[in-house]
Amino acid sequence: MSTHKQIDEETLNNLLYLSRLSPESTNLETLKKQANEIVGYFDILSKYDDSENPYDAYPSTVAEQLRADEVVDGLDIPSVKNVSENFMDGYFQVPKVLGEGA
Repeated sequence: MSTHKQIDEETLNNLLYLSRLSPESTNLETLKKQANEIVGYFDILSKYDDSENPYDAYPSTVAEQLRADEVVDGLDIPSVKNVSENFMDGYFQVPKVLGEGA
């Protein structure tokens, strides 16, 4: 037999109200039995250890392991020109993105 508290009539009526069901459209005994079974599942779930931190599944970033915030020299223009032959006046020439319909 289950160890959880059985659902009483008042709780069942509150559940019916919240779910927008009417007592006339539902077999109350069947619904009460099903609701008690659902509550019983929580007894099963409570047996499992939940002390583990759920955020352990995600990678963490430690602030000390981030790169240093220091200014470094950027690329010089002659080396940037070697990246593409479509480099003119300090800019890369790229295909037109927007068509006539935009």
